[in-house]
Amino acid sequence: MDIHSYKRQVCEYAIKAYRQGFVAGTSGNISTLSDHNEIVITPSGVDYALITIDDIMVIDFSGNVIAGPNKPSSEWPMHAEIYNQLPGVRSIVHTHSPYATSFAVLNETIPVVLIEMVFFLGGDIRVAPLAAQGTSDVGVGAVLALRDRNACLLQNHGAVSIGKNLQEAFLRAEYTEDAAKACHLARSIGEPTLVPDEIILEALGR
Repeated sequence: MDIHSYKRQVCEYAIKAYRQGFVAGTSGNISTLSDHNEIVITPSGVDYALITIDDIMVIDFSGNVIAGPNKPSSEWPMHAEIYNQLPGVRSIVHTHSPYATSFAVLNETIPVVLIEMVFFLGGDIRVAPLAAQGTSDVGVGAVLALRDRNACLLQNHGAVSIGKNLQEAFLRAEYTEDAAKACHLARSIGEPTLVPDEIILEALGR
C-alpha cells in the first residue's frame, strides 16, 4: 500500500474518533506503520473537525519529519516506544474517550465486567502510571500496562489501544469505552458483578 493510502486511513479514523466523541479539539492521536516502517501519524495542533489527508504526518522513529506540513503529534515518542517494544503492533489509537478517561483520572483498573473484554482486550484494562506528556516515559508505562492486553489507560490522560491494523486498534478503542461505560453505569445503581476468573481463563483458552 502506498503512503497516501496510509495517510488516508489515519485521517479517516481520526475523523471517526472525533465523530464518536473519543477526542475533542486536537486531543488524542492515531498512527499506523507503513510498509517501510515509517510512522504515519496525526499532526499536532490541528482540529479533528477540520483535519484532511494533507495534514497527516510521516515521521521516522526519531521524530524526524519525512513528509507533511505540520508538526507530528506531541505524543509521537509514546507511539515509537510502543512500536519498538511490541513488534506485532502496527497501529495505535490514543483517545480521550470520556468514560475510559474517567477511570484513568481515578487511576483505577477497569475490571472484567463484560465477557467481550476477554476476547477483544485480553482481560481487565490496566492503568499506566502518570508520565510527562510528550516523552517516551508515557510509552514505557503503556508497554507494561499492555502486557498480554490490547488496551490500557494512561493515568490522568486517556486510553490507548493497539492492533495489527487501524481497524483492529480502533475496534479495541470502542470496546474499551464500552466497557468503561458499562462499569460506570453499573456502579451508579449498585455493585457490578465481575466475570468469574474461571470463565475468563476458559475464554482465554479458546
